[in-house]
Amino acid sequence: MTTFSLTADDCAVAATRDAGWRRSAEWARRLAWISLVAVLVEGGVGLWQGLAVGSVALTGWALGGVSEALGSAMVVWRFSGARTFSVDAERRARRGVAVSFWLTAPYIAAESVRELTGEHHAEASAIGLALTAAGFLLMPILGRANRRLGARLDSGATEAEGMQNYLCAAQAGGVLVGLATMALWSGGWWIDPAIGLGIAGVAAWQGVRAWRGHDCGCC
Repeated sequence: MTTFSLTADDCAVAATRDAGWRRSAEWARRLAWISLVAVLVEGGVGLWQGLAVGSVALTGWALGGVSEALGSAMVVWRFSGARTFSVDAERRARRGVAVSFWLTAPYIAAESVRELTGEHHAEASAIGLALTAAGFLLMPILGRANRRLGARLDSGATEAEGMQNYLCAAQAGGVLVGLATMALWSGGWWIDPAIGLGIAGVAAWQGVRAWRGHDCGCC
């Protein structure tokens, strides 16, 4: 395993970090772990249920968690060991999260187009509904916390991960609406993929902003 050494500039930065900043960095790492575990659990259960009921939307949401997990893993990496005070590590992590946005966007777009063109009618799943509802409620909380910590730490990578959390919640909401609508009205099959296309566009744009180091523009 390669070691990560601090430069003279990094050491100067480290000297300016107070105890509050260091606590925030520790919380950023913890929240990234929580996000990573949540995404893996959602992905595993979502994949099982999506395949069981033949829901492309639910399966796509579950598989899309791979790129979200990558974003969380990059933040864990960013705030571990000597990298905590490294300017270069922040840049690398921010761009790693940007790549995770770009991995998410085409996948969501492709699944949405496939559903629209194939007029796929997803089946209702009680577990799928509960799972996506949980993601819809939990991820905005993590997203807001990551956004605040990112601002406190001046970490674009952490703020971008917060946007990933928001996108996960938005996609979960789209799947939830789609599954619930299909359970009540077969003619509403197109709602979920239409929402998915919008999410894909936002993900691609946020990837560009994260790569450039801009704020993701979400409260």
